[in-house]
Amino acid sequence: MTISIAHLGPTGTYSETAALAYAEWLRKNHNQEVVFGLQPSIALALKAVANQESDCAVVPVENSVEGSVAVTLDILWQRSNLKILRSFTIPIAHMLLSRNTSLEELTTVYSHPQALGQCQKWLETFLPQVKLVPTNSTAEALQFPQQDLQVAAIASARAAQLYQVPILKAKINDRPDNCTRFLVVSLENINQGNYLSLAFSLPANVSGALVKPLQIFAERNINLSKIESRPTKRSLGEYIFYLDLEGNVADSKVQSALKELEECTEVLNIFGNYDLIKVNPNINN
Repeated sequence: MTISIAHLGPTGTYSETAALAYAEWLRKNHNQEVVFGLQPSIALALKAVANQESDCAVVPVENSVEGSVAVTLDILWQRSNLKILRSFTIPIAHMLLSRNTSLEELTTVYSHPQALGQCQKWLETFLPQVKLVPTNSTAEALQFPQQDLQVAAIASARAAQLYQVPILKAKINDRPDNCTRFLVVSLENINQGNYLSLAFSLPANVSGALVKPLQIFAERNINLSKIESRPTKRSLGEYIFYLDLEGNVADSKVQSALKELEECTEVLNIFGNYDLIKVNPNINN
């Protein structure tokens, strides 16, 4: 059986590294073959799944340094037919790529905003003079004029090999343990696993409105591993609350919690009940 995986392109992105690692996991554990569909944005990768153009998408949802990937959270909320199938984490090692051999001669550095943020302190220390230019992906950053010695890009070692751009400085991310969590998103709702992700909006923005939803889980001793908010985009001060919790929907206490939560929220969207899997990416090739 062959499945199609959508991910952020062009070739050489960390999303592609994640998709390749997941494909290897599928072959090893489910004997499934994979074809890839490169998309120009995370939004379009998810849209490809929603429109049944791809079987699943591998998209970043959270980085250990820069936090959540807003576009992934927003689209999960907007397209309720999308479900989280699995989740996994890969290490992220950023390289400074340039045809120049001198940091002092660089004037511009291109990369994805997440990568620029993950290397912020290093850039401030060693390249305070450069202009930082955001791109749609780290691999897209390598589309700068190939012979311009005044420019550089932040991308992976794999991208350096693919595009044949030398590594000027290796592993420039501020944290050596930098990593990103990816989601496998599909239209399939398996409801199997030890983690559950959901989001809800509240009927009114009043004092204490969030207390009751959180008490529902506290009273049942259900551990919340993550909680954050995103604007509803309707009115300033209105928020959507995203929660990750440990549990399975087959558990009676989780079932009762979700039922009570539905009664005290305006809209409740359950993204999926899934497991965290271990993949073995080689980010250096």
